[in-house]
Amino acid sequence: MTESWQNKRKIVNDPVYGLINIPSEIVYDIIEHKYFQRLRRIKQLGLTDYVYPGAVHTRFQHTLGAVHLLTLAINVLKSKNIEITNEEEEAVTLAILLHDIGHGPFSHTLENIIVEKYGHEELSLLFMESLNTEYNEKLTLAIKIFKNQYHKKFLHQLISSQLDVDRLDYLRRDSFYTGVSEGVIGSDRIIKMLNVVNDQLVVEAKGIHSIEKFLIARWLMYWQVYLHKTVVSAEQLLIQIFKRVKYLALNKKDIYLTKELEFFLNNPQLDKSDFSVLLNNFSAIDDTDIFSLAKKWVNSTDKVLSMLSERLLNRKLLKIEIQDSPFENAKISNLKKEASQKLNLSEEETDFFVFTDHISKNAYSAFDDKIQILYKDGIIIDIAKASDMLNTSVLSKTVRKYFLCYPK
Repeated sequence: MTESWQNKRKIVNDPVYGLINIPSEIVYDIIEHKYFQRLRRIKQLGLTDYVYPGAVHTRFQHTLGAVHLLTLAINVLKSKNIEITNEEEEAVTLAILLHDIGHGPFSHTLENIIVEKYGHEELSLLFMESLNTEYNEKLTLAIKIFKNQYHKKFLHQLISSQLDVDRLDYLRRDSFYTGVSEGVIGSDRIIKMLNVVNDQLVVEAKGIHSIEKFLIARWLMYWQVYLHKTVVSAEQLLIQIFKRVKYLALNKKDIYLTKELEFFLNNPQLDKSDFSVLLNNFSAIDDTDIFSLAKKWVNSTDKVLSMLSERLLNRKLLKIEIQDSPFENAKISNLKKEASQKLNLSEEETDFFVFTDHISKNAYSAFDDKIQILYKDGIIIDIAKASDMLNTSVLSKTVRKYFLCYPK
């Protein structure tokens, strides 16, 4: 006998928002599914806890928070006579619930590395389609909204835009767990100021300063937390480990792997046609698997893999320099020679310890869905033009920084 909805009326105690409700039966069922429960074992911020020890919150927590904010946003819009049916409300809730389900271990760090062909959004869609089959097409409308194929475009904007509930939650949550107060935003006020005009999500002019703070907070969180130089160094170390693992697997070297990871290494050009095999293997890999493997790889006969894994486990990170222009080839060459001699590595092996790349980010995109400010006279203006405080060129400019990693 199936469990009654009365028994599924759960309340979750969230440290950021307090008590939050699970809004419907199908949402509860999806939360209980093994695919979703896996998000408990995927950290929201990857290896950021190597810098901010409190940053050990999970994708599971973030997603429930996003569902809570979406519920608040829907209620605000309904109170302003925006027509949203019960079916649409449930569908958009399912869409935000599953927006992150395609994330792999350590979230963005290993994206397109374990599964080369598909990013997390494509994998999320595959998970949604699989669950839709399992739950008798109850996710069909959610998938339409997720893919922005539903006629009410503002519903998609609530889950994926420059002012979606995903961003509203992760900024506030990441700020809470890292202790970085610059990320604190007035999500409640922003949500209360939401409205819909001509099928577009807008923010009433009274909320303009909250939006300004939101954009500045996002900018500061990126450079102070998400792209903090030590976080970048830790993440790059993990990436180098997987590059070495792939190299060894490609060259048929003896290496300890789980059968799920072996599946992806042996099938880099996966076909989505049999996505049940893909999803079952992918959903069996989480953060704990990666650290368990790293503990095995410390004892690998491959010196490079052993050294890299030992550095990751014991936080012996590579030194990192960051600057606005590319690093000179002469400097990189000298560091490689030095590392090669000190670590007794060949030229090819040294490339895993000395390398350069870039990181880039902008605060606001002039090309995506704009954040529109609604004035009392009905005029709608892009935040970049409406704000007296924010400089449009600074907001939209993509900042690119170059980094160089090498052993201390």
